Amino acid sequence: MAVVGTLPWWFWPLALFITCFFIGIVAVPAGIGGGTLFVPIIGGFFPFHLDFVRGAGLLVALASALAAGPMLLRGGLASLRLALPLALLACMSSIVGAVLGLALPAAAIQTALGVIILGIVGLMLAAKKSEFPEVAQPDRLSSALGIHGVFIDGASGRAVDWQVHRTPLGLLLFLIIGVMAGMFGIGAGWANVPALNLLMGAPLKVSAGTSGLVLSLVDSSAAWVYVNRGAVLPMIAVPSVVGMMLGARIGARLLHVLKGSVIRKLVISILLFAGLRALLKGSGVWV
Repeated sequence: MAVVGTLPWWFWPLALFITCFFIGIVAVPAGIGGGTLFVPIIGGFFPFHLDFVRGAGLLVALASALAAGPMLLRGGLASLRLALPLALLACMSSIVGAVLGLALPAAAIQTALGVIILGIVGLMLAAKKSEFPEVAQPDRLSSALGIHGVFIDGASGRAVDWQVHRTPLGLLLFLIIGVMAGMFGIGAGWANVPALNLLMGAPLKVSAGTSGLVLSLVDSSAAWVYVNRGAVLPMIAVPSVVGMMLGARIGARLLHVLKGSVIRKLVISILLFAGLRALLKGSGVWV
């Protein structure tokens, strides 16, 4: 910690900007939210209290989602009818998660974060995403809410009609996802997409686009708890958000050039290391 005290004041904001710039480049092609990488990396390797890191992590995920939302809605790759009921429940539970996260000891949150991050790694390794899931018949709730749509697939040029099922189970799952998003400040894109795609049967592109809308609503409600408690520092949040936004723009352009499998392996490796670091730091083994 003596080295930290001798560094100039601008070193850490600059380091945050550069780190988040590269996180943004990697996160977009990998198909995960920037907050998923931000919290374990910044919390594990930067000298900031975890509460401030989680507060900034929610703003980072929120900024990325808001930037992409209008374009996704115009292209039919996001559905408000699908996002709103899920986001409503996740918003309420994310506030509970944020309050719990700020009340619990930092060491306990750090340990739990390590377990969650390692769980995300396992999910990324095991999940087999289906681009166009077959939904034989929508459930009654999704029919009543009018959750269906059509979008033009850019790869094939054809119109794809879609509908969903297992909506009550999806609503229950998003309650749990909201708690985790608020408690750990990592957003929930890593959980939204598998839930929408594998459980509810939405096409992969619609799942990814709708996940951004859910994120923008869930993270905004949880972020207010951190702002109200004074757990959002501009010195941390501003360079992080700016770096992430600039990196994400480049990542979006590289999406069609880079091999997704290579980026995915890189992200899994980073998350595995960061998750182990958080677990060991929380348990006092590697401080």
